[in-house]
Amino acid sequence: MAHDGPGGTPDDNLDRTAFDQRSRQPGADADAVGAWLAEQLGDDAWRDCTLAPVGAGRSNLTYRVDSAAGSVVLRRPPVGAIAATAHDMGREQRVLSALAGTPVPVPRIFAASEGGPPVDAPCFVMELVEGVVPLGELPKGWADTEADRARMATALVDVLVALHAVDAGSVGLAGFGRPEGFMERQVRRWGTQWEAARGGGGADAATEERLTRLGVRLSEGLPATQRHAIVHGDYRIDNCLFDAKDPGRIAAVLDWEMSTLGDPMADLGLLLVYWHHTRESPVWSAAQHLDSPTALPGFPTRPEIAAVYAAGSGLDLTPLPWYVAFGTFKLAVVLAGIHARVAAGAVPRSASEGIEDAVDPLVTLGHHILDEGLA
Repeated sequence: MAHDGPGGTPDDNLDRTAFDQRSRQPGADADAVGAWLAEQLGDDAWRDCTLAPVGAGRSNLTYRVDSAAGSVVLRRPPVGAIAATAHDMGREQRVLSALAGTPVPVPRIFAASEGGPPVDAPCFVMELVEGVVPLGELPKGWADTEADRARMATALVDVLVALHAVDAGSVGLAGFGRPEGFMERQVRRWGTQWEAARGGGGADAATEERLTRLGVRLSEGLPATQRHAIVHGDYRIDNCLFDAKDPGRIAAVLDWEMSTLGDPMADLGLLLVYWHHTRESPVWSAAQHLDSPTALPGFPTRPEIAAVYAAGSGLDLTPLPWYVAFGTFKLAVVLAGIHARVAAGAVPRSASEGIEDAVDPLVTLGHHILDEGLA
């Protein structure tokens, strides 16, 4: 469940060793964070706080902050060089603030910094929302029936429809992006990213040529945008936090750093790239490098997900295969970029664990979708 504010009771049984381990994190120091929170939130009890990392940390860094004053979540960019567009703290903070009070469930923002204290980088502190993030395996005893899993999927699509129905101007996001020409720029942007990553060890020469060709095919077949909307940019089941007592309710949508104004079909396309079936075809299963609970019985198929979205949004999904193929292109380029940074020594080798051979199957899937549709 969500806290009503930056209150609540943390674990009072932490010993001194555990406190020290949780106080010194890469990119955040408990003393500095506590002093800043005490000033920002007007409560000196924040000064004696602990930090614990949340998530894998490949993107923006997230820490749980616990103190006698309560518990909150701190978000900051990765340590070191960062891409300004991908890790824009101000962008994420702005969209979360704007969506407060809409049908889209998001954590509340409590404090923000443009740089300097507390982490010498832009950051913000938001509400700690309790719940379940569905990763590869679901918690025992939670959503363990097919009916519960079907309700999870319905909630996921309903929230996406609700997001795409929010009027950007009415919530102060009229200038949040440039929706005109959005998909054309996206194809060009990720093509440029691919050229920068090419030769970095993520693919052999034949795969590199096919990845380049996939980008060309996408640019040649750009569909007409039907509607402009607020887009999440990385909407998938494990970027949502579900109610621990009710799997059919999303408590909060997380990770908004890629959000902007654009074509809502891009969100649906990427969601379907990540979506697994109970009985998957070989070309799809080969491209699924990340585990997903949607492979469990009860979760609907990709066409069923698309049909629910179409009914809720009113959009024509005839061009959907193009958007799904674009999702495979974007993801393949992201993974190729990770390989290139590992090869250059810019990030640790652990960053590429589990995705060593993931680029080629994604490229194959992208061409397959353009040729055969979503089958």
